[in-house]
Amino acid sequence: MNKMNFIEFILNPSGELTLASIILISYILGVLHGITPDEHTWPITFSYAVGKYSTKGGLLAGLLFSLGFTIQRAFLTTIGYLGLARIYQVYNLDGPVYIAVGIVMAIAGSFVLHGKYIHIHLIPSHRHTEKAERLEIPKDVPLKMTIVHGLIAGFGFGAYASIITFILAPKVPSLLYAPMPGLFFGLGTMTMQIILGAFFGGIMRKMGYTEQDIKFVGSKTAGNTLYYGGMAFAIIGLLIVLLPSIDNFAISTGNPIPNLNAIDIGFLLVIFVVGAIGLGSLVKTVYDLRKGKLKVINRK
Repeated sequence: MNKMNFIEFILNPSGELTLASIILISYILGVLHGITPDEHTWPITFSYAVGKYSTKGGLLAGLLFSLGFTIQRAFLTTIGYLGLARIYQVYNLDGPVYIAVGIVMAIAGSFVLHGKYIHIHLIPSHRHTEKAERLEIPKDVPLKMTIVHGLIAGFGFGAYASIITFILAPKVPSLLYAPMPGLFFGLGTMTMQIILGAFFGGIMRKMGYTEQDIKFVGSKTAGNTLYYGGMAFAIIGLLIVLLPSIDNFAISTGNPIPNLNAIDIGFLLVIFVVGAIGLGSLVKTVYDLRKGKLKVINRK
């Protein structure tokens, strides 16, 4: 079996499948899901991982997020086996899921930036003075929220979810094994999210700044990504609810692998939240520190 045939088989498994092959295919799909730019995983893992400003902290962020995601996916394939997942074929839940994910992101970001879970602050304020602006180190990123994110994000439904829910789950021997495709799909996603989380978190250790500066940059980046990225998710979700046709926007890339096969709303969200907001905030904060525009002080 050549590479292309193998990918085609993984993305469209057909015929009789053993439980072992179902588990293996589910795990491989999870790895693909975790390593490709998915709007339900990358923005959240990036935010929390960078906020922990260490490889170990980033690894833990990826692990906890994927734990919640895996639990939900096991539930999803169970209802898929029972034939109860038809709601995903009848209704487009992308909008409501984006809104829910966005609200939770914004709440977590508000806590990091302002020390409170509800704080309305639409535009970042910047005071331009000759003296360095004295800024408190933001609150620590609440990793316990990653499990909540994972549970909510798991309700997002795309190509990978369709395969494990409507193709693989009905092929397991009995209801007892119904959670297995979702469980191993989640474990595959977890594998890559732990690796990516460790990478994102480790970025902060390679900058050569003091511990206090690294903590500030990491927390500030995480807070901005969660807060403003959450707003972006919620706004896009609301637009999809009001104008469902927006969710159908897609420019094909010719790549057969989901999340890489088209430039669509999900892909653009990843680029905007992780690229524009996340990396943009990271670069700007580091630049301001280097130019002496910021002076970090400990929060009392």
